Amino acid sequence: MSAPKFTTLGCRLNAYETEAMKELSQQAGLKDAVVVNTCAVTAEAVRKARQEIRKLRRENPEAPIIVTGCAAQTEPETFAAMEEVTRVIGNTEKMQAGTWDEIAKGPDFIGATEKVQVDDIMSVTETAGHLIDGFGTRSRAYVQVQNGCDHRCTFCIIPFGRGNSRSVPAGVVIDQIKRLVDKGYNEVVLTGVDLTSWGADLPAQPRLGDLVMRILKLVPDLRRLRISSIDSIEADNNLMQAIATEPRLMPHLHLSLQHGDDLILKRMARRHLRDDAIAFCEEARRLRPEMTFGADIIAGFPTETDAHFENSLKLVTDCDLTWLHVFPYSKREGTPAARIPNKVNGTVIKERAARLRAAGDAQVARHLAEQIGRTHLILMENPHMGRTEQFTEVNFTAAQVEGSIVTTQITGVAGTQLMA
Repeated sequence: MSAPKFTTLGCRLNAYETEAMKELSQQAGLKDAVVVNTCAVTAEAVRKARQEIRKLRRENPEAPIIVTGCAAQTEPETFAAMEEVTRVIGNTEKMQAGTWDEIAKGPDFIGATEKVQVDDIMSVTETAGHLIDGFGTRSRAYVQVQNGCDHRCTFCIIPFGRGNSRSVPAGVVIDQIKRLVDKGYNEVVLTGVDLTSWGADLPAQPRLGDLVMRILKLVPDLRRLRISSIDSIEADNNLMQAIATEPRLMPHLHLSLQHGDDLILKRMARRHLRDDAIAFCEEARRLRPEMTFGADIIAGFPTETDAHFENSLKLVTDCDLTWLHVFPYSKREGTPAARIPNKVNGTVIKERAARLRAAGDAQVARHLAEQIGRTHLILMENPHMGRTEQFTEVNFTAAQVEGSIVTTQITGVAGTQLMA
């Protein structure tokens, strides 16, 4: 009898929740099972989930396979129809101890009629962010402070997988971070589905900037605080104040931009325009000159012309973006965008995505070259690799202490890494 095997597909939040499921399944005494935590962000992600399940069945012919995550939440019938799958559980159910207690009792207890356990995610009003004290390497821990999304971008299925926005109260977050710091973590990353909506469902409706300032004030021994993806149009005054005045807040933000053309942004039902994105990046960099940006950008959204695409391509340099996540548009049934006519040819989408990635590669190369000769504080992820404040990888010839913060001068570049 062995511990369950877990496979995680998709985002950092999924990885966080896999760690929680490991603890819950261990407490329940579950043995000899395979758990697949799926992603639904694109049609390709769902296809990969099905492919992974078939592969896992070949590798584990006797083990029950439990499928959960966003794809299980949005398409439970797709996975229930797979002969390889034993059980399908939703995103809420996967974070409940009772679910794992039932699964651990075996198929005789579950019964054939209970293969699918997926409730209405929109009825969920709390998030289980306090279940575990973070996860990650020995140097960096991730803390979930928010889940779900109240916005309805026309291309996105995620709200139907994650539900409406729910926030973890600030006191719970701060207590968790204090425990992580006591365990020796030098860096904490705040994660969520729509981080900048944190607080809207809490009393007095605090903002993300309020949470950041409280963490930095009440956990003085925390060396580095990092924020994952944000929606720049929702950045509040306290967040900008933290960027300007708090050196422990890392100068790296990943932005949910999605496109660089106003008409396409409106068809996506985004809440910002091109100039808003540029203005935010300019202001953040004025407040913190060393600030670097990553961004999500979609290539080939329906009706996207060459001129629309060129505006996205130009946004890379207009915002001085460094780390790009480029998504070729793929139709997601159940989203408004799936009903928009004038689809872009698949070959054209691939070409545009390649051009965006090439622009991103050029930005990375420029950023790396600019770091030569500069001194950085590097958080070591393993004895020979760490990351700068801007999240740039640095390779060390001499071994360093994992989890430590090392002050060093950058001597060169090798591929996409700096050398020290």
